[in-house]
Parts: sequence; structure tokens; C-alpha cells
Amino acid sequence: MIELQAEWQLTYAALAVPRPVHTAVLRRRLQVLSGRLLFHPYWSGPGVPAARVELRRWARAVGELL
Repeated sequence: MIELQAEWQLTYAALAVPRPVHTAVLRRRLQVLSGRLLFHPYWSGPGVPAARVELRRWARAVGELL
């Protein structure tokens, strides 16, 4: 799931640059990744808000390594 969040963050960053290339493809990819993250079975347990923050932190660290 960390890799999934890292992919989401990289895709979002690619859309955030001035005049991104392949905007429609990136938006579609972001929607697919968002759906996978949102409906992942892990989020059915307790402590979801804190877990989401921690996931983003870990994904940022992984994204920096990529």
C-alpha cells in the first residue's frame, strides 16, 4: 500500500508542474489510484485518520528513493 500511495503522490506531482504532458492520462491514473487507496480493506479498521497520515509519510520516503 505504501507503493500505491507513492505512485499517487508521483502522479499528483506530475500533474502539478506547469503545462503537464499527457494530462488526461495522468488524471485518469490519479482517479484509479485514488479508488484503490480509498477502498483498500485496511481502512475498515480503527485508527484510520492517523494511519492515513502515516501512510503518506512512508510513501514520501519511498518516493524520494525512487
